Amino acid sequence: MAMELFSDEYFMQEALKEAQKAFHKDEVPVGAVIVWNNQVIARAHNLTETLNDVTAHAEMQAFTTAAGVSGGKYLADCTLFVTLEPCVMCAGASAWTHIGRIVYGADDEKKGFTLLKESIIHPRTTITRGVLRKDCSALLKEFFSKKRK
Repeated sequence: MAMELFSDEYFMQEALKEAQKAFHKDEVPVGAVIVWNNQVIARAHNLTETLNDVTAHAEMQAFTTAAGVSGGKYLADCTLFVTLEPCVMCAGASAWTHIGRIVYGADDEKKGFTLLKESIIHPRTTITRGVLRKDCSALLKEFFSKKRK
């Protein structure tokens, strides 16, 4: 099945490429891209081990890059594509950026923001869940399976 250019699946594939980079660095394989006017303006992956920084999640790295590229801290016209449901920290940061949309692949049943009883996402942000869920989940499962061996 060919992916339509500029589809959610197309951009999630780009986020998965970032997650693969994290995987090869022995980082939890989460990747993110931020899209503005159908162009990727930020690419990032987890760097918590590399930078020895618990806040160096893919989304946080992407927000910083996107703000620099766009020339402002607000990303209301942008979409974040991330392979794993954002944690509470990243969801909170997304609210501060006023990101217009969040699209994620795999659910995070232990630390995802949807576990909260009240949403911390910006009220104008729309959420799309489960894009390429199987691919996103498979990479995470492979990573943690290797870690357990």
